[in-house]
Amino acid sequence: MARANARRVVTLEIQRFNPEIDSAPHQQSFQVEADPSDRVLDLLNRIKWFQDGTLAFRRSCGQGICGSDAMCINGRNRLACKVLVKNLGEHISVRPLPGFRVIKDLVVDLRPFFQHYIEVMPYLINDERPPATERLQSPEERARYDDTTKCILCAACTGACPPFWANGRFIGPAALVNAHRFIFDSRDRGRAERLAILNQRFGAWGCRDVGNCTEACPRGIQVQDAIDQCKRAILAELT
Repeated sequence: MARANARRVVTLEIQRFNPEIDSAPHQQSFQVEADPSDRVLDLLNRIKWFQDGTLAFRRSCGQGICGSDAMCINGRNRLACKVLVKNLGEHISVRPLPGFRVIKDLVVDLRPFFQHYIEVMPYLINDERPPATERLQSPEERARYDDTTKCILCAACTGACPPFWANGRFIGPAALVNAHRFIFDSRDRGRAERLAILNQRFGAWGCRDVGNCTEACPRGIQVQDAIDQCKRAILAELT
């Protein structure tokens, strides 16, 4: 009797694009043996190691922490290291994150993404004389921004954002999440400056409340809610 969890063959249809030889992206199918506990990243590794060494994709920790292997899997932006093959069926579609220029295969150009991240000043601003030990917070103060500390900068939310697809000048949900993390930090003194940065056409107001960002986040961050909180703070303090 065959085991219920026996290894099976699945088909990965991967979008390929090599700018040195291709005029446009195309699909290529690979047959790969998979265990039910395998992740999409495991299958991509097998293809690269044993079938086609030219396949390009990013990966690092393989534990859902670094965020480097975000891609579009069966139509949804996810981390390849977290998605189990057994939950996807026998045909798996893998494409690069939408909204970004493709460098090669599943590797996209994230320079605009990180530029927007830098624009919100994602670091603590406080020029006050430091205390003897540390800057203390109450549990309630820490909880105020706890959710947005979970961002791993995988770009899955920004790659799922229609306003960003339409205009790359929009700062995007990931940058807004990281702005929120410091705007609502009681130790930070850059709140007004960050709110002014977000109070722009392509800042917080570029968001159209689609909500794809929250669904795409592999860390479960309530992205849309964080953006709405930033908008309310702008209205309360800058208008």
